[in-house]
Amino acid sequence: MEVKIDTKEKFTVVTPVVPLISANIAAKLAETCSAYLDQPVKNIVLNLEPVTEMEPEAATAIASLQQHFYENSASFVLCNLKEPIEAVFEKEELLDFMNITPTESEAWDIVQME
Repeated sequence: MEVKIDTKEKFTVVTPVVPLISANIAAKLAETCSAYLDQPVKNIVLNLEPVTEMEPEAATAIASLQQHFYENSASFVLCNLKEPIEAVFEKEELLDFMNITPTESEAWDIVQME
């Protein structure tokens, strides 16, 4: 899976460059992000701006990934969700548990505060 990675001082921004996040792609995304838990900078901002479709299983996998990060004392924030993607998280009853911001800069702020 192709992702754009932008490493900052306190976090890494991971942006998938595909319009559809399937369960298989979510698993690869989880693998990519989880590798950062072993790095000095382990906080992740997942920028979903390019994503226009997401399978329900992928939303569940991303929610589990966020939980895994918090269990390891690391931040995991989603940003730039389009309405159809937000709807998938809502339908799966995950939206209230997710750390989601409208913009990447707001996600940065949350990571800085945590």
